[in-house]
Amino acid sequence: MSFSQGRPFLAIPGPSPLPDPVIRAMARPSPDIYGPELAGLNARTARQLKRLAGTGAHLAAYIGNGHAAWEAANANMLNRGERVLVLVSGHFAQSWADNAEARGIVVERIESGPAAPDPGQLAERLRQDPAHLIRAVLVCHIDTASSVRADIPALRAAMGDHPALLAVDAIASLGCDRLLMDEWGIDVLVSASQKGMMAPPGMGFVWFSDRARARGRTDLTTPYWEWTARADARESWQYWGGTPPVQLVHALETALAMLLDDETLPAAWARHEGLAQATWAAIDAWGAGNPGIAHVVADPAARARAVTALTLPGAAGLRAWVQQKAGLTLGIGLGASDPENAMRIAHMGHVSAHQHLGTLATIQAGMQALDIAHGSGGVEAAASVIARLS
Repeated sequence: MSFSQGRPFLAIPGPSPLPDPVIRAMARPSPDIYGPELAGLNARTARQLKRLAGTGAHLAAYIGNGHAAWEAANANMLNRGERVLVLVSGHFAQSWADNAEARGIVVERIESGPAAPDPGQLAERLRQDPAHLIRAVLVCHIDTASSVRADIPALRAAMGDHPALLAVDAIASLGCDRLLMDEWGIDVLVSASQKGMMAPPGMGFVWFSDRARARGRTDLTTPYWEWTARADARESWQYWGGTPPVQLVHALETALAMLLDDETLPAAWARHEGLAQATWAAIDAWGAGNPGIAHVVADPAARARAVTALTLPGAAGLRAWVQQKAGLTLGIGLGASDPENAMRIAHMGHVSAHQHLGTLATIQAGMQALDIAHGSGGVEAAASVIARLS
């Protein structure tokens, strides 16, 4: 018997579930892209995006995903042959480093494994660079694959007076986890529309400080990727570098209003904190006496609030069961050394307690159906967290 009829649910770390008002916002004809309607829409969403990032910095919008935002940041910060230091805490930090390396940038990596990057290691490496050859430090606030969360303020403090730019990937954290670009001293911030922003995939964003802008044009900057033309756009088509994704921008405006004005950002951060803690409580209960079920990130302080990566024997079969039998899609064990026994549970974006408790209950049902050994009381432990925090 299958219980998959009804509305399917995505518990993968992007794209996240779309709110119904966001879906409805896309159902409209395209306007005159040179007229005032679109100019106003771009201006409103730009203001909201700066509120979301906690910044008054410049903003460049791109038609593309997070990988596009990485490339835009790399192209505007660095020249071929210049050195960048990447703090690698998982698959996506490694991918950002690979993107830079493929463009001819010299990449140096500090690996932290499934743990937060160490500010002490960063400080020591920068002390060894008196000539200031390291031009930027790249780090994922949340590495979506490992679910590691970096302590950005501590890393910024560790950089001291070194002039390297601090560039942060907030693709999986913006809207889910506390992030304040200006207060934290971030020079370049990259994100995308399909996770905490609760909008469809297809829009990437780069916020950049005056200090980053002062670097000027690099030999990697092309007319399309160059960020100042977008940040200083006088016409709507310049803002997007060509024909704008009109329906997606309407969806984004609706999603940002829901997040920033209806719910408010502090409330969204608190909701994601509660959903994360509920997930951790369930995993701890399932793993009691079953060491194969465990968090990838041991330290709760270093865990993402948007997604949780775990090891679980038979995870690939469990993911197939919950999708086929219950209409629930879970994240693959991306970047895991043993992906057949690893998975990710997303709790990002437009997700409520009842939706997420349903996700955890379905996982528990799947483990029972497949005879995967696990401790009892996972759903009850998650429910207790929600009751305590509500």
